[in-house]
Amino acid sequence: MAKDLAGSPNIRKGLARISTDACWRRFRNSKVAQNTASMVAGNTVTMLLQAMYFVLIARSLGPAQYGGFIGAVSFIAILAPFSTWGTGGILVRNVARDKATFPQSFGNAIFVTGASGSLLLIIVLLLSRVILSNKVPLLVLLLVGVSDLMLSGVTSLAGQAYQAFEMLGGMAKVGVVLAATRASGAFFLFLLIAHPNAVQWSTFYLVTTSISATYALIAVCRRLGLPRLGLGSLTGDLREGFYFSVSLSSQSIYNNIDKTMMVRLATLEAAGVYATAYRVLDVAFQPVSSLLYSTYAKFFQHGALGIRGATRYARRLLPYALAYGAVASTLLFAMAPLLPLVIGKKFVGADEALRWLSPIVLFRVIHYLFSNSLTGANFQGLRCGLQVGVAAVNAILNLWLIPAYSWRGAAWASLVSDGLLAVSVCLATVLLMAREKLPEPIPEAQTQGTM
Repeated sequence: MAKDLAGSPNIRKGLARISTDACWRRFRNSKVAQNTASMVAGNTVTMLLQAMYFVLIARSLGPAQYGGFIGAVSFIAILAPFSTWGTGGILVRNVARDKATFPQSFGNAIFVTGASGSLLLIIVLLLSRVILSNKVPLLVLLLVGVSDLMLSGVTSLAGQAYQAFEMLGGMAKVGVVLAATRASGAFFLFLLIAHPNAVQWSTFYLVTTSISATYALIAVCRRLGLPRLGLGSLTGDLREGFYFSVSLSSQSIYNNIDKTMMVRLATLEAAGVYATAYRVLDVAFQPVSSLLYSTYAKFFQHGALGIRGATRYARRLLPYALAYGAVASTLLFAMAPLLPLVIGKKFVGADEALRWLSPIVLFRVIHYLFSNSLTGANFQGLRCGLQVGVAAVNAILNLWLIPAYSWRGAAWASLVSDGLLAVSVCLATVLLMAREKLPEPIPEAQTQGTM
């Protein structure tokens, strides 16, 4: 009789409703789940917009002009983390632990970004001929430099302000606005200019970045409060921020130095082909980035009790991220032949480059999660050292491989570097855990709403 009751349609519907209600309650009580959903939704829109302007720009500029633009962007990206001097990371850490610190942390971050970005722009212009020879016009470097060293820094800080308060919907909106303005710029460029060059697109790039930065700053001030400069704590922020900026810069080096070196050591066409494949890889990693953004503040909370607490939290996230990484890498490899059909037949070889690069999605899942464990447990200096070491290896490999094998050499260097970083970060985490005493369990009040 019990079996008959369990098999009745009404009972089955009731059990399904109870299960659905329980899942919905669990979702509503999980801030990480809600934030990740917000970031996934926002990043999905962002990815579609980025894909649109990427295709438009690639088709409009062609491999050579696109390669020149990407060469400038990649060179500046190496120095861009120093424009904020790591103050965004300090902002997230401070506010995650004490929300009252926001006005001063945000004010200091904006002040540092303006001063540091201006200085770095001068350095970029002075070094450009040495690094990029004369293949990229100075005007392109100037326009991209103002965009990425100053305006994008403000946009990034605005996103991190929302992240610090675990308001990832706001952070996602900042990213959507940036992508939407750039997509609009690419669309108007495509309509208005028959055969645009890198200088013309860089002008549109600057205008659209200015619009998004203005929106982001106004939105944060209205929602979270006005910034306030606190010179008393600025010295300490700069000292701590150095590790964050070096870490981000070294991360940018092994992600971008290959494209910069391609401009110098190979051809603009080869740089354009390789950068196209790498761009698709970056887009494929966006869902994991959503998870990382959503959980970044949580790593500081769990890491307050040591590396074991932060690593335990990383392990809870790892199965979901690994599953996605494996699927994404497989799909990138399988669907790579479609790439030239989308962006144009001029980008011959982009499909092969994407196949070579596809495993990097899986490597990134591992090293980003455990790198955040190190940061959350106040081992940012160690994370920084590991990333600098891998960046140096990447630069040496590129110097050796690019002249001999063009973009294929850059792809091999990227695979080795990302794999080495994943192994190094995991090994460092294991060794630190072996040295650390077992921490007390995290109080229930501190973990409420986590995954």
